[in-house]
This record gives sequence, C-alpha cells and structure tokens, in this order.
Amino acid sequence: MAKGGEVLSMLIPTGGWVITADDFDSIVYDEGVTPVTKKQFTDGFAQFDAWKTQQDETKANEKAAILKRLGITADEAALLLG
Repeated sequence: MAKGGEVLSMLIPTGGWVITADDFDSIVYDEGVTPVTKKQFTDGFAQFDAWKTQQDETKANEKAAILKRLGITADEAALLLG
C-alpha cells in the first residue's frame, strides 16, 4: 500500500511540499506550488502501484541498455562499482 509521500512524489515529482501523515489535511505546500485536490490525492493511491511498476520497468530497461552498450553483465558492473 502506497504512503501519502509516495503518492505526492508521483503527482508532484518536483517537490515543494511536506506531508506529516498519510492524509490530505497534513500536506503543506511551498509558495508557488500548485496544490493537488483531495480527489487527485485519493485517486493517486489507486494509481500508484501501476505507476511504480512502470517506473521500475523503465529503469530496468535503461540499465539493460547501458550494460549492453558497455558489453558487460550486471555482475561485472557490480564488481566495477563495488
């Protein structure tokens, strides 16, 4: 189950907000940030899992493409970075 901060990160990825609990009423926005509506926030919980899955797939595909360009495996990359 997604947390309020995760949902806000999806809805407003540029930041500019603070949430102190997992509820809409605890959101504080920085000046100049367009707030989300309560409906957008509530709907975001239902949308988060699919969004997160898509983000993870995109990241995995980008990683695989880089490894392919370099001509190395993930294990070899870990050795280089570790």
